[in-house]
Amino acid sequence: MKFPDSIDAVQTMLAGQDYICGRALATVVFLSLKLGRPLFLEGEAGVGKTEIAKALAAGLDRRLIRLQCYEGLDAASAVYEWNFAAQMVAIRTAEASGTADRKALQAELFSDEFLTERPLLDAMRPDPRGAPVLLIDELDRTDEPFEAFLLEALSDFQVTIPEIGAIKAPEPPIVILTSNRTREVHDALKRRCLYHWVDYPDFDRELDILKARAPEAAETLSREIIAFVQALRTEDLFKKPGVAETIDWAKCLLALDVINLSPELISDTLGAILKYQDDIRKLQGSEAKRILDQARASLAPA
Repeated sequence: MKFPDSIDAVQTMLAGQDYICGRALATVVFLSLKLGRPLFLEGEAGVGKTEIAKALAAGLDRRLIRLQCYEGLDAASAVYEWNFAAQMVAIRTAEASGTADRKALQAELFSDEFLTERPLLDAMRPDPRGAPVLLIDELDRTDEPFEAFLLEALSDFQVTIPEIGAIKAPEPPIVILTSNRTREVHDALKRRCLYHWVDYPDFDRELDILKARAPEAAETLSREIIAFVQALRTEDLFKKPGVAETIDWAKCLLALDVINLSPELISDTLGAILKYQDDIRKLQGSEAKRILDQARASLAPA
C-alpha cells in the first residue's frame, strides 16, 4: 500500500485501525513517511506510543518487526546470532565423512544457513510487501553503548556482521522508536529522528478513543469513566493511569454489567487502572467518592 498523501489521510488511515490521534501527531507521522526519517516518540507509559507502530503496520499492510529493549541488550541480541549447535553438527559431519575442506567448511559455517536473524537484521531484508515497520520499543531501558550502535543502523540503514560484512536495506524500514523517559536518550540519536511528545489526550479525544476501542460502552458510562480517569491524573500518584488503563478499566466494567460508577465499585476495580499498592491505598474509602464527585461536577452543564 502507498503512503498517505496528506496529513488528513494519515489520520483517516490510523482511525481505520482504531487509533485516534491529533493533528500534531499525524503531521509528524506524515513527515516521517514522506522524508524516510525515523520517528522518536516520548511520553508516559500507556499513552499509545507502541500502538501507533502497530496501527501503521496494519494500515500500510506492512510487517511489524518489534525490538523490545531491556537493560543489557547488545548488538548481537538485536542483530544476529550464529547457530552454534548447527555449526558443530556440520563440523562433526564433515570430519566423519573425511571430506572436510577447511576453507569451504568455514565459508559454509558462516553463511545464511547458520545465521539466526534478530529484529534489526530482519528489518534490513527485502520484503515483497514493502519496507517493514521497525518498532524499537522503550529505548530508554537500554544502555548508552547500544544507542551508539544504533547510530549506524539509523544513519545508513545498514548493519555490519564481521564474518559477512555490511548488509544494507534495499528500502529503508519505517522506524518508530519509543521512550518512557526513565532516562535521557543521547542527542546524537535524537538528531537522526523526527521527535514528538505523546501527551495524555484531552477529554474529547480520549472519549473518541474509548468509543473506538470499547464501542459497546454506553455514552453516559464512557463519559464518567473518562472524567474520573482524567481527575485521577491530577492526583499525586506514583504512576498515573494511561489511555491503555482507561480502556482496560472500561472493559472490566462492561464485563461486570456496570451502568454507572459508584465509590464501592471503583474501590473494587482499582487494580485495572492503578498498578501500585501505595496508589491504590490512597484511593480507598472517601477518596474515591471525592474524585468521583469531582469528575461528575466537571460533566455537569455550565
